[in-house]
Amino acid sequence: MGLLDRIRSRRSSGGTKSPDGESYLREWARTRIGVEAFVEPRTTVTETTVVFVAHDGEWTRRRVGNPGRARKLARSMRIPIYDVQLVGYPNRMREHDARRRAIRKRERQEEMLRRLREKDRDG
Repeated sequence: MGLLDRIRSRRSSGGTKSPDGESYLREWARTRIGVEAFVEPRTTVTETTVVFVAHDGEWTRRRVGNPGRARKLARSMRIPIYDVQLVGYPNRMREHDARRRAIRKRERQEEMLRRLREKDRDG
């Protein structure tokens, strides 16, 4: 078996459904409000993935094998599903990420100030 044969066999076996990913997505969606699904296309690096986005922009991503499986999962959960190549990602997803970055930055700054104050006190 040559190198290209190994790559091809990995790709073809990548189409199997991941029960762990599906159960994770089901649980994730169950604990959030207003969840929508966005199918991402297969690339040379990853198989088809689906992004679940909640009403507040919180999101998660898992591999699903192919777009048909993503649609079947979304239908079984009764959540809307969109093709990200057609509609793009929702703004609330980017806004959520920006809020998280701002919170992490503020936490780092507060930690630096705390350390400086401790250093001044001790030194």
